[in-house]
Amino acid sequence: MSAPILEVENLVTHFPLRRGALGRRVGTVRAVDGVTFDVRRGETFGLVGESGCGKSTLGRTLLRLIEPTSGSIRFDGQELVGMAPADLRRLRRKMQLIFQDPYASLDPRMRVRDIVGEGLAIHRLANGAERERRVTSLLEKMGLGPEAMDRYPHEFSGGQRQRIGIARALALGPELVIADEPISSLDVSIQAQIVNLLVDLQRELGLTYIFIAHDLKIVEYVSTRVAVMYLGKIVELADAAELYRAPRHPYTQALLSAVPVPDPERKRMRIILDGDVPSPANPPPGCPFHPRCPHAFARCRTEVPPLYKLGASHVASCFLVEEEAVAASSP
Repeated sequence: MSAPILEVENLVTHFPLRRGALGRRVGTVRAVDGVTFDVRRGETFGLVGESGCGKSTLGRTLLRLIEPTSGSIRFDGQELVGMAPADLRRLRRKMQLIFQDPYASLDPRMRVRDIVGEGLAIHRLANGAERERRVTSLLEKMGLGPEAMDRYPHEFSGGQRQRIGIARALALGPELVIADEPISSLDVSIQAQIVNLLVDLQRELGLTYIFIAHDLKIVEYVSTRVAVMYLGKIVELADAAELYRAPRHPYTQALLSAVPVPDPERKRMRIILDGDVPSPANPPPGCPFHPRCPHAFARCRTEVPPLYKLGASHVASCFLVEEEAVAASSP
């Protein structure tokens, strides 16, 4: 088993709610609320959940694009929380982000050569002819010819724009890439191309991915392990094959029941959840999922279940698996 490249412990990202002319604080949005996990070098760590569960905020917090409220983020053994800006800037070369929206994430006033090569100039890694050569090589890896260099983002399709965004993310030779729903805004016919491109690049360059997505079938295809988030917390984490074969948390079971089955003769029993995800500004007491859970009982309404260990790499935050976890830990 490879060593972790990223270790996250009890990470919290809260945002203040303010009102009035004086900006009086009236509440807190608990976007990320005590998350612990690690990412192994060379793997793809999938992160799934409904909109508003905190996935994108978590991804940006890991890069300190959003400052955490508390907790620990260790990249390659170095603590990022509290790190000086100059040290963090040097380390950011090894950690990059692929944005969700290929339209909003590319500056419409810049040519592609400048978009992809900007990081090389900022970090003083290449200038002049060498910078041109590296940008050209990156675009070729993305399936874009040298004629793309002098064009502007509006001259490309959505899929091509995302390829440019991926080239920009890889320009500095990162070790960890956080892909924040990189295919959600693309046509279905293009999504498979981008996913296959990411898989090929990982194999060629030895990249480590955190892959944030809604599409559970895509996550199953690309991921080594998968974490399921709900209301700022990880409620289940396991190897991808095990999670999809035997999900233990009721929320995970409901999500997977909604995945279409590519067989008209085979039926899957759909689990319909009541209501919407509660507001992270006013989370329910006890288990955050209990207002929508079909199996909730009295204890769920008052206590927050820990992450019970069910196997070597499988944990779930649900009182229904407590006996199974005790049995798994017994000699």
